[in-house]
Amino acid sequence: MPTSVVPLTDHIVLKPVEQEEITSSGLVIPDSAKEQPQHGHVVAVGPGKMNDAGTIETIELSIGDRILYQKYTGQEITVDKQEYIVIRFQDVLARLEESAAPAAASRSRAAARK
Repeated sequence: MPTSVVPLTDHIVLKPVEQEEITSSGLVIPDSAKEQPQHGHVVAVGPGKMNDAGTIETIELSIGDRILYQKYTGQEITVDKQEYIVIRFQDVLARLEESAAPAAASRSRAAARK
């Protein structure tokens, strides 16, 4: 039976994005030379943290979001042979969003002018 990781308070569970092992020129990067990734996909989000007024401050992330987080933060865990990182919401720097292709954006602007 699979185990699910359920974060408490303002914690977020991430699946780290794997760094490529081969560069564009074909060089293989050994594990010892790889930097830890600083972005990952949100797997689970805690309910939030209680503030001084006694209300819960919710977290503005949802499952599937890709986020950028601070370097050297979080706790690496392994559950059912799956690797995760658990971080606090305060360590999130940004949500990474896919932008529209420049050619598609210019076509939509041109169509809007007609």
